[in-house]
Amino acid sequence: MNIQPRYTEIQKSIHTLFGMVVLENPTGFPARETNLYCLGNTTGLLWEAQKPHPFTLYSRVRFNEDGETLSAYTTDGHACELNLKTGQLIHDVQMK
Repeated sequence: MNIQPRYTEIQKSIHTLFGMVVLENPTGFPARETNLYCLGNTTGLLWEAQKPHPFTLYSRVRFNEDGETLSAYTTDGHACELNLKTGQLIHDVQMK
C-alpha cells in the first residue's frame, strides 16, 4: 500500500487486518488535527485517533499483543490506549 502523508512525513506505519495505522511526525503537524489515523486496505480513511487533549499530538504508537488495542504516547506526556477498530480513546494517564 502506497501511503501519502497528510501534512508531514510518516514516522511509523503498522499493517493490521483492518488497514494501515499511520503515525505522522508531530513536528509541523496542525495541532487541531490528529496525526494518528487508519487507512483501509481498499478504502480511504477509516478513523482518526481521538486525542486526550485537543491540542496534543501523538509521538509514539505500538500494536498491543491483545490484537484489539494500540498503545500511544503524546507530546504532552499522555500514555493512551486506543481501540484498534475505531481509534476511540479507551483510557489515558498523564505522566508527570
